[in-house]
Amino acid sequence: MARFLLIGMDGGEASLLQPWMDGGHLPNLAALRDRGTFMPLASTRPPVTFPAWTTCVTGVNPGRHGVFDFTEMKAGAYGIGFVNQSHRKAPALWNILDTAGRRSCVLGVPGTYPPEPLNGMMVSGFDSPVTTGVDRSFVYPPENYTAVKDWRFADFQEHHIGPGWHAMALEKLLAGIDSKTRMAESLLQQEDWDFFMLVYGESDTVAHHFWLFHDEHSPRHQPGFDDAILQVYQRLDGAIGKLMAAAPEDTVVGIVSDHGFGGAGTGVVHLNNWLAEQGYLQWNPAGRESLAKRFALSLTPESWRGALFRRFTGLAAQAESKSRFGRIDWSKTTAWSEELNYFPSIRLNLAGREPLGQIDPAAYDDFVATLCTALESWEVVAHAWPRADIFDGPEVFRAPDIILELALEGGYSHSTLRSTPGGPAFRRIRPDEALGGKERGMNGTHRDPGILFLSEPTRATEASLADIAPTVLAVLGVSGPSMDGQPLLGVAHDVAPLDSGNGPQSYTAEEEAVVEARMRALGYFE
Repeated sequence: MARFLLIGMDGGEASLLQPWMDGGHLPNLAALRDRGTFMPLASTRPPVTFPAWTTCVTGVNPGRHGVFDFTEMKAGAYGIGFVNQSHRKAPALWNILDTAGRRSCVLGVPGTYPPEPLNGMMVSGFDSPVTTGVDRSFVYPPENYTAVKDWRFADFQEHHIGPGWHAMALEKLLAGIDSKTRMAESLLQQEDWDFFMLVYGESDTVAHHFWLFHDEHSPRHQPGFDDAILQVYQRLDGAIGKLMAAAPEDTVVGIVSDHGFGGAGTGVVHLNNWLAEQGYLQWNPAGRESLAKRFALSLTPESWRGALFRRFTGLAAQAESKSRFGRIDWSKTTAWSEELNYFPSIRLNLAGREPLGQIDPAAYDDFVATLCTALESWEVVAHAWPRADIFDGPEVFRAPDIILELALEGGYSHSTLRSTPGGPAFRRIRPDEALGGKERGMNGTHRDPGILFLSEPTRATEASLADIAPTVLAVLGVSGPSMDGQPLLGVAHDVAPLDSGNGPQSYTAEEEAVVEARMRALGYFE
C-alpha cells in the first residue's frame, strides 16, 4: 500500500531552482526532477499564504473553502476578525483520510490552528497564539508535545532592519530548517502513517528579505548576502534528501510551494489616496491610527510584544481595525482598500452590509464594473476583477469586492502601502526604504506560479494547487468529495461531500490578541 510524503517549500521559486539544479547545487531536487516531475504550480489569485495552503489541502478554491486571508471583515461592522481552521468550509486531506481509516502526520501547515483531532498527529501552523514556537495547544494529541517542542517559527522581528540583522536572520533560518528536519525525520521513522505533510517557511522568509542581494538587476540591489537564498535552498535540498531517505520505499513524494517569488521595484501604490482623488473615498479629519498599535509595534522589544497584547486582551482586533479604517469618513465613502501589500483589493461600502453603506445593492454590479474600468485605466493596475470572476462557490461573499493585480515595472512589483491622507496615489521609495521590512514593503514579493515536484512522471501538462489533494487521494486509493482539482497521478472516485465540522469557532480575546502580534511579526498586516 502506497504512502504519500508532501513537503511544502513556502514561496519556492522555479527561476531559482532550475539553474541551481542544473549547476549541481541542489542534487536531491535534481534527482527528483530527473526521475519524476518538475513543473509550475498555479497558485490562488492573489497568491496569499492562507487561502493557497488551504486550497492545497482541500482541493477547492477559496469560494468553496471560505478562507481568503488571515482575517475577515466582521458582519455589520468596519472591523476585522481573525481566521482559524474552524472557518474552513471544506474537509482537508486528513479529514478525508480519517474516514477511510488512514493515518496522517501533519506539521506546520498554515491555517491549521487549533489542531484538529485526527487519526495520527498534528502540529498546527504559525497562526496559533504563541509568539515564537509551539506549546501544547499546538499539538494533537497533546502528549506528543515533547517530540515537537522545539518546532519554531520566525523568532526574530522583521520591522526595523538595521546593521547585523541579515546575518542574525540567516543564521536563524538555517538553524530552523535543521531543527524541523530532525523532528520530522524522527517522526517519519517512529510514527505509523499513510500521509505525512510538513511545511518549511524559511524559503519564503529569506526571499522576502534577501532578494535585493541575490538579484543584481533589482532596482533595489545592494551588495552583501548574495548567496543567502541559495544557502537556504541548499539546506532545504539536504533536508529533503534526509526526509526521503527516512520514508519507506513505497512512498510517493511531492514537493509544492504555495506561490513563487520575484523582486520589488521602487514604486509605491497608495490605493486609498487614489480612491480619494477619484471621489470614491473621503478622509475624516478627526480620524487617527491606533496609538496602542503604534506603541506596541514601534516602541516595545519583540520579546515583549506577546505579553503586551495578552495584557490588553480583546483590544487587538479593535486596534488593527482602527489602523486600517479609523481615518475614513464612512458617510461620504463608496469604496476603500485595506491596502494589504500581499492582497491588493477594493471593498465597497454597501448599504445593508456595512453600517453606513452608500451603494444601493441594486447598483452593485454596475458600480463594480465602472470601478474596475477606472482602476484598469490607471497605469499601475494590470487587472481589476470582480470577485465572482475569480472565485466560485457559496463563500464568495467573504472576498473583497474587487481583486487587483498590480502591473510590473521592468519585471518588478510595486508595493502597496498605507495611505497618508492628502498624500500621493503613487510615489517612489526613498533610498532608506530599499531594504523594506514588515509594513514597509518587502524587497521580495509573492508571484504566481509556484513549483511542483513528484517522484513519478505525470501525463498532465499543467497543474494547480487544487490538484494536490486529489492527487494524494488517488495515490492512496481513497475516495473523496468533489473537488476543483484533478489527480496528477492515478484516478479519483468522487463521493458525496463530507461534513467539515461544526462551523467557525472564534478565537478567544486572548488568543486573538496574540495572533495579531504573531501575524504582525511575520509581516501579514502590510
